[in-house]
Amino acid sequence: MSTRPVCVLVGAPGSGKTTVGRALAGALGVEFRDTDADIEQLAGKPIPEIFVDEGEDHFRTLERAAVAAGLASHAGVLALGGGAVLAEENRAALIGHTVVHLSVELPDAVKRVGLGSGRPLLALNPRATLKHLMEQRRPLYAEVATATVLTDGRVPEEIAGEIAALLKP
Repeated sequence: MSTRPVCVLVGAPGSGKTTVGRALAGALGVEFRDTDADIEQLAGKPIPEIFVDEGEDHFRTLERAAVAAGLASHAGVLALGGGAVLAEENRAALIGHTVVHLSVELPDAVKRVGLGSGRPLLALNPRATLKHLMEQRRPLYAEVATATVLTDGRVPEEIAGEIAALLKP
């Protein structure tokens, strides 16, 4: 049995990585794994608390370890945190994997994330911060992606269906 993910999902906060990832894993009959959940389990606390208690640098260190572990050991659908592509180490590790960028525009992203609830980088001026994060990260998502799927105005099952079709040989 392969220990490589069948698909890795990347995208901005609100793009649907977790929701679509669960639907996709269900459709494919494989396990779903989210590196943010792995980080919370490892740290024993929610991500916002990691940011407050130890800072973003510590969180990014945990994130690099979670991405490496997920890529090396998970044979299902793997969702990466929105900022995982910021680390060159993570981008390099994604080479050779099937990586789907879930693309979302600002209005849909804002509707989906709410404005800042539990997202430490969106705590102050969430709409402007989200816009900045999306602009900063979009080229990095494009760099690592083997496919891009638009998510605006679509339900998770429809998006998962499109990805499942892309994954068929």
